Amino acid sequence: METFWNTIAEYNRGTWIAQCIITLTGIVLTILLYRRPTMGVKRTMKAYMVFVNGWIAAVYYMIYGGIRSYHYILAIFWGILALIWLWDLWTNYTTFERNRRYSYLVAVLYAMPFLYPLLSWVRGMEFPMMTTTVMPCSVAVFTIGLLLGFSRKVNLLIILFICHWALISFSKIYVYHIPEDVLLAASTVPAIYLFFKNYFDQNLHKETKPSARFMNGFLITICVIIGIALSLTLMNGLIR
Repeated sequence: METFWNTIAEYNRGTWIAQCIITLTGIVLTILLYRRPTMGVKRTMKAYMVFVNGWIAAVYYMIYGGIRSYHYILAIFWGILALIWLWDLWTNYTTFERNRRYSYLVAVLYAMPFLYPLLSWVRGMEFPMMTTTVMPCSVAVFTIGLLLGFSRKVNLLIILFICHWALISFSKIYVYHIPEDVLLAASTVPAIYLFFKNYFDQNLHKETKPSARFMNGFLITICVIIGIALSLTLMNGLIR
């Protein structure tokens, strides 16, 4: 645990200026995506996601997290995400067509990366040994919010990778004492359901085996199980 937090401190100490620039760039691009969703803006946002995921892989894990166990596996994970975004940039699969159905939830998800450092500060952490906006879980929750806000047609492979990462946060909450990761773990439950429900709704009229209706019910069951697991995890932490 000490190694984990020491690498975070070194990362923040060495990259805080770059993190500020990356965060501000993300804010500007997100605003432009809502206000002026031109093809150029959409492609620039995808290029930004390629960069941010590549940054997590190369800078966060390989450079500053190099002394952690299995850091190379996590770097590969985020490197794959960067490649998926690069493929999406090339093929234009994700259209970034706005979906207004989940606007309130999306607004909450956008706010979460900024709640990470706030929660760290509230529980007595101080810079540089605290969570910030350009770390794996912050980037993951931003990605969930971004794709949910533009979920007419999204790359489900990205969703599966990000949700898988979010579920890993269950263990990190107690292994590394990061209660902030509750934000990401909790957002996974509605995100998984809404993304795939949107997909099934678009395919209800098609003949599929198993049927889309069956898969929708199966998805609800899975999300309930995940929700119960999260609740038990949180209750176990409170009892301890």
